Amino acid sequence: MKTQILGSSYVARSTNAADNRMVNLFPEATPEGGKEAGFLSRCPGLSLLATIGDGPVRGLWTFNGLGYVVSGQGLYEIGPNWASTYLGTVSGTGPVSMADNGTQLFVACNPESYIYNSSTYVFAQITDPDFPGAVTVCYLDGYFVFNEPNSQRIWITSLLDGTAVDPLDFASAEGSPDGVVSIIADHREVWLFGTNSVEVWYDSGATDFPLTRIQGAYNEIGCAAAYSVAKLDNGLFWLGSDARGRGIVYRANGYTGARVSTHAIEYAIAQYGNISDAIGYTYQQEGHAFYVLLFPSANATWVFDVATQAWHERASFSNGQFLRHRSNCQMNYNDEIVVGDFQNGNIYAFDLDVYSDNGSEQKWLRSWRALATGQNTLKRTTQHALQLDCEVGTVYPVNDSTPQFLLAENDDFLITESGVYLIDEIAVLTPSNPQVLLRWSDDGGHTWSNYHSRSMGATGQTGQRVFWRRLGMTLKLRDRVYEISGTDANKIAIMGAELHVSPTDA
Repeated sequence: MKTQILGSSYVARSTNAADNRMVNLFPEATPEGGKEAGFLSRCPGLSLLATIGDGPVRGLWTFNGLGYVVSGQGLYEIGPNWASTYLGTVSGTGPVSMADNGTQLFVACNPESYIYNSSTYVFAQITDPDFPGAVTVCYLDGYFVFNEPNSQRIWITSLLDGTAVDPLDFASAEGSPDGVVSIIADHREVWLFGTNSVEVWYDSGATDFPLTRIQGAYNEIGCAAAYSVAKLDNGLFWLGSDARGRGIVYRANGYTGARVSTHAIEYAIAQYGNISDAIGYTYQQEGHAFYVLLFPSANATWVFDVATQAWHERASFSNGQFLRHRSNCQMNYNDEIVVGDFQNGNIYAFDLDVYSDNGSEQKWLRSWRALATGQNTLKRTTQHALQLDCEVGTVYPVNDSTPQFLLAENDDFLITESGVYLIDEIAVLTPSNPQVLLRWSDDGGHTWSNYHSRSMGATGQTGQRVFWRRLGMTLKLRDRVYEISGTDANKIAIMGAELHVSPTDA
């Protein structure tokens, strides 16, 4: 019988009800001609592009063919060869918000803010005496628009000049008495996110203040984290909060918010305590559009895939534990999906053909119920064998070169058409042998068996079958959860799993 290994991440408040965890894997549907309705693919690894400053990387932006990085307390410009130029000092340690008007780059560091002029090459702090500070900033019709810290007010700068602010160029979001925590421009409209509400403004060209509230574009769903707001798939995503609670993830549907998080995601978020420091960024790769939601205080990362409407976890792996993903922000630059490291000044490419995080292990994991939904009769079953239907024999070179022969930079690896080899001190060649680990729980995911390892085949062993036999009988709750995982730097694509099981009358 087929066992339900495909799907998304859904770990319920009661793991006895659902314990379908998925880390560093994401599902892809195969609408026609596929072996199955879909498969699980490994998340991209991190390929180092450059090290910029001391880190952490607090913000990334691109315009006029160049990239801009806020790393630590420095602003840097990077060119197509990934070489960086230091531009100046910025304040703060947390995330920054950035926008450009084609000539000037506005960097909002809450509260201090800075302007870099790409024509005159002048970088300076905004010192206009009427500038009240900025939390987040966006661009609309020639103006930089920003929200004042700890207030209901939004401001605009002078037309095409972010360094000048008129003392009367502000307005208040007064649909609700909550403060404005974040703003973003979308479809030439500015969304004002309060703690309990959202309202939308547009450029009416009014004389005193050009932005005007759109009548009817108001709803009572607020925002729990200023930097969680991000654009994706022709809309907006954010981590919500309102007078009734918090911790639901929304997507804009017209001028309202549509819930996209599941009860399992919301249960996980409810355990985090502080969620006000959550960071959201978005990217698309090979048709998948991802909203990445990082929780720095909770050391966790969740990702929503618009293509499949499915959630999964992303994580780094250290000392036997999953930690938050190393990325902190994103930009699309130089034909790469570029992300910045939250601990140092590294910037990486998201690479679907790299299966490590800058050389560190990237562990993937999938857990699922052995029996399909509604098929458990609460009687013992004998679990004879489990076969994993996956792509095997596809270990890849550690760097890009000719597939016929490669000697890696550190001289530890030799890659030929027949396989990947490790070279020891006496030049003995040992073929790599990536492993997949299986364990199971017979009490709803509370306790687990030992790990059982199987080979996924060295390069070229594309006919390898991944089997586990003599898996015992379900006792305790007459239920079983399987979990597979791996850390080897090899491709993994899972089409399904076949379980040979016999029922009993007990």
